Amino acid sequence: MKFTKMHGTGNDYVYVNLFEESIPDISQAAIRVSDRHFGIGSDGLIGIAPSEVADCRMIMYNADGSEGAMCGNGIRCVAKYAYDHGIVDKKQLQIETKSGIKTVELTIEDGKATYAKVNMGKAILAPKEIPVKAEGESFVSQEIMVGNTPYTVTCVSMGNPHCVVFTKEIDNLDLEKIGPKFEHHPLFPDRINTEFVEVLDDHTLKMRVWERGAGETISCGTGTCASTVAAVLNGYCPQGEEIEIRIRGGVLYDTYMENGEVQMRGPAEEVFHGEISL
Repeated sequence: MKFTKMHGTGNDYVYVNLFEESIPDISQAAIRVSDRHFGIGSDGLIGIAPSEVADCRMIMYNADGSEGAMCGNGIRCVAKYAYDHGIVDKKQLQIETKSGIKTVELTIEDGKATYAKVNMGKAILAPKEIPVKAEGESFVSQEIMVGNTPYTVTCVSMGNPHCVVFTKEIDNLDLEKIGPKFEHHPLFPDRINTEFVEVLDDHTLKMRVWERGAGETISCGTGTCASTVAAVLNGYCPQGEEIEIRIRGGVLYDTYMENGEVQMRGPAEEVFHGEISL
């Protein structure tokens, strides 16, 4: 199988051109290639496939073989791959995902895409749609018990579910211990991605993330979007203005628009090409 290794602020995936390649069992292939000792090493596998309704389709699988509905860092890399490899010949393209069609606008330098701005669509706040086992129109600044510890959380879906926790000194948190307790909390029937966020000022956030099916990753695009939305809803940041989110893999810039949509801006980088026997 031919592949391209790419990353968006360190959120690395193995990308496969499904216009040319065929993978019989993509779920098992994701597990195989993601292993950092016996495979290539990545947070999962993303297929770039033909679409009947958009310029191309993104198919995403996590490192444990579970399918993901959306990946903010991944979709930027899909757009870069599609442009750089001649699948599309335009700077603004439509990409079909499991959570809908997303619009991506590319920045081109020396004939290659370097940055991408993604309209991630509207943030979903209704608990039943996230999903969260709770009633009401939103789940904002609610206290829950995780293990024996109370946490105040805000839940948002950006095509996949997120639970945002605002706290201090996030570098000292033991996410290997805390993360799984959130991921498998009975409140979240589809499991949950959890962001631990420190507010540096009204336009700057610092974030660590525990992703369902992948563990702690150094970047998560939908996670920064969810954190931005949560920061606005909790009064930490203004709506309609770009917020800088510092993550372990770099920096992303998100805006929670007045119409409820979220825009994300960040880099997309190609690392290397290769072949692997499956």
